[in-house]
Amino acid sequence: MTAYEIVGVAPAAVGAVLAVITVWALWSLVRYVRADRMTRASIRQAVRVRFGWRRLAPMAGLSVHDRTPPAVVVAPDGKVPKSRVIIPKIKVTPDRYGVLVRAVCVPKVSLAEFQRAAPYLADAWRCTRVSVLPDTPGQLLVRGVRVDPLIAPTEHVPTGEAPEELTRWHLGVDEYAQPVSVDLSNVPGVTVAGLPGFGKTSLVNRFLCDTAPSPAIQYAFADGKVTSSHEGDYADLAQRAFAFVGDDLAEANALFKRLVELRRARSTSVGSALGVKNMWHVGPSAAWPLVVLVVDEAHTYFRDYKGSDAQTKKLAALSSENARLVEDLVKKGRSVGMLVIIATQKATGDAIPTFIRDVCPVGLSFAQKTAEAAVVALGEDIRNWPDANPTTLQDPAYVGVASMARQGRPGFTRIRTPYVADEDAARIAADTAHLVRDPDELLAELTGPHARHGGLLSKDDDTGAA
Repeated sequence: MTAYEIVGVAPAAVGAVLAVITVWALWSLVRYVRADRMTRASIRQAVRVRFGWRRLAPMAGLSVHDRTPPAVVVAPDGKVPKSRVIIPKIKVTPDRYGVLVRAVCVPKVSLAEFQRAAPYLADAWRCTRVSVLPDTPGQLLVRGVRVDPLIAPTEHVPTGEAPEELTRWHLGVDEYAQPVSVDLSNVPGVTVAGLPGFGKTSLVNRFLCDTAPSPAIQYAFADGKVTSSHEGDYADLAQRAFAFVGDDLAEANALFKRLVELRRARSTSVGSALGVKNMWHVGPSAAWPLVVLVVDEAHTYFRDYKGSDAQTKKLAALSSENARLVEDLVKKGRSVGMLVIIATQKATGDAIPTFIRDVCPVGLSFAQKTAEAAVVALGEDIRNWPDANPTTLQDPAYVGVASMARQGRPGFTRIRTPYVADEDAARIAADTAHLVRDPDELLAELTGPHARHGGLLSKDDDTGAA
């Protein structure tokens, strides 16, 4: 191309570049104007992070000198070229809580170096805290939060649509505003502990509301705070359950017996009906649904009664058998698609027997008053993670915040769980009530009739149940 041709093309090229810059500037301005107040602050923060990175990185020890001699060791003027300073490249994305920075590793500047520099980055970026985690090979995910997500209450509005992953329990966001979920496939039991009024029921309600639109799941409730399904926290969801019992130990005993008989029948027929020994190899279906038993205020059903009179002995016998039956479900129900969610205020042995609690692989705890209560809820290792200990969550600002061990990661994390409004729960239950099926009847359709057990509240009972 001749010089004349280059001169002729140059104005068009410059115009194209200016047009691209103008479009990008307008798009950025529109995004900034349309954002809420918190996001606008994060956008400004992202600009500071991006343009201040080349100066900050060397001061924080996040750069390396390339001392490899160049092709020409000595320049024509006799001077030796200086070594190059290599700084990791970053890409900054703002959100409501702060910035998400993806950094490319360079030799000698990788995960360990970024983690050591995290406190300095937090100060320079004006963040409450900064975390560094591996992302894709050769890249890191640096999360800086300007506003503490744990003290910002959130709400969850169920969509009413069946979830793509039935067993994915979306819990909320962690202290870095990152989504936290737990996989319930092949999980036999979940324990939820914490002081009253700190969010246990709302946590369970989210799982129920998100999964209720699927015909591949059926629920049974044992709520120790009420006498009938018209009362309590699960009253709005009762119509989506195939069974509901209150604080009557005999009725709860009948429900637990019925579910144990279902477990036995499923264990006998899983191979012939599904062609596998473990239901999770094919997953839940409308014909073989995941059966979820929610036991709230568990101490009501497992209490160790003391006394020599006939009534106390009867209650003690029922309580002991209830514990044995639920133990059967937790220890043997996993492979046939049965899950037990147990909630109580204090997960001590008198509330949840240790032979049940210790085989539940997933445990969460909202605020606790004592270190001993935190240990029985989350395990002895919680003593080594004082920042995540639920005894630090007693402030009213932490209502809805729980501690748990993260699947696949060491240690514990704190999670802000969202509030689910009663009217949303009622809406979901009403819209999905037609999906209620008795798992006994579904199994009979697959394998033929088998023994049925009554003694629990049904839709036709005067006590009004699910």
